Amino acid sequence: MTPFSSGAGSQPAYHRLAVVVAVFAAALFAVGLCAQEATRSVWEGVYTEEQAARGKSSYLRQCAGCHGELMSGGEMAPPLVGGEFLANWNGLTVGDLFDRIRTSMPLNSPGKLSRDVNADVTAYILQFNGFPASRSELDRRSEVLKQIRLESNRPEPKVPPNWRRRRAT
Repeated sequence: MTPFSSGAGSQPAYHRLAVVVAVFAAALFAVGLCAQEATRSVWEGVYTEEQAARGKSSYLRQCAGCHGELMSGGEMAPPLVGGEFLANWNGLTVGDLFDRIRTSMPLNSPGKLSRDVNADVTAYILQFNGFPASRSELDRRSEVLKQIRLESNRPEPKVPPNWRRRRAT
């Protein structure tokens, strides 16, 4: 028996150790992907005007019956616009909102809408809440949307530490 084996006919211990290390590294990588912080903000523009227009059409057909044409909510449906909505979703991600819509709406048939329709409706909700549009459509993948923070207030611009304000002359 050598120091690298554990008995007759078994694989060398260093081979088992390499497998354990590889599995551990893969697990850490997966946890790191899941724990990544959102890297973008809705204030940077995350949907297109065209996508929001499609979303409005779908919203009026599928959602307005409960949430209202002006997204103000109803007896059983919360508002999707304004202070209460923004307070509830502030600090979460667009992916969280998208997944809530995707898995629980419409109430009478949860999950019936396609990812494309859900992304369009999410874009319309963002537009209705005053978030700016961009040139790129809102993605249809939850893992991508979880990288976009919902922030009720526009964040302060990041200023490099060595930046100095110049006086206007």
